[in-house]
Amino acid sequence: MFTPQDFEIIDAHCHPFDFPENNIACYGSPRSMKEFDAEMRRVGIDYYVGCVIRHGEADFARIQELNREALRLRNRYPAYIPGIHLHGGFPQESCQELHDMVDEGVKWIGEILPYMFGAYDSPTGIEILKEAEKLSLPVNFHFGEKEVVENIARQCPDLNIILAHPGDFFDEYGAIARLKLVSEHPNLYMDISGSGLFRWGMLRYAVDTCGADRLLFGTDMPVCSAGMNLYGALSEHLTKDEFKLIFSENFRRLAHFPK
Repeated sequence: MFTPQDFEIIDAHCHPFDFPENNIACYGSPRSMKEFDAEMRRVGIDYYVGCVIRHGEADFARIQELNREALRLRNRYPAYIPGIHLHGGFPQESCQELHDMVDEGVKWIGEILPYMFGAYDSPTGIEILKEAEKLSLPVNFHFGEKEVVENIARQCPDLNIILAHPGDFFDEYGAIARLKLVSEHPNLYMDISGSGLFRWGMLRYAVDTCGADRLLFGTDMPVCSAGMNLYGALSEHLTKDEFKLIFSENFRRLAHFPK
């Protein structure tokens, strides 16, 4: 069995925080960003990627506040790669935010949460995603309805869309159906954070269904355990080259993040 030391590990889905109100840990730990960073490094994660979340509906001022908190965290924690929020109800402001964040060196959008920040297959949402497409920024989406995903994938064929969470085997639209959907659209990818990986054989099945080049490692830390996800992935029967793609190479390619 491989170990974290055999690979560069990039967690493509997590939610760091600077303030207690933005800490979505289920059981209160980690209690600070210092603890968050230390835990990621302790289990063997080299870089971690994602946006700051505060639950509840958001106006655009909240979006900007969370994005700038992510930039501040990046400046303090070299292992953190910021992801940003947009809002489907504010197309002009979101497009400007995209350009402002690109000027700041941001290379990743999401995890986008449609249930908090507006629909993205609406005309205004597609307008924003078309701008992200022009800027070659990948978008990590919380998995929504199949029809919404397919609509976005068709209207934005050059937008790299990373779907978050495979879902459980027993869900009506869980891992089997979601991975099939990814395999049917060349611009869809799956990050393996959250539910799904705990079912033995899911990752091997995902590679066989989609190809290792369509999967990204993620944890959803601090909602989910970074260590459990990492060692769960490592325990599956994949080749070294397949693990390399999933653990870091796919993220680097999609985010234009060279070594």
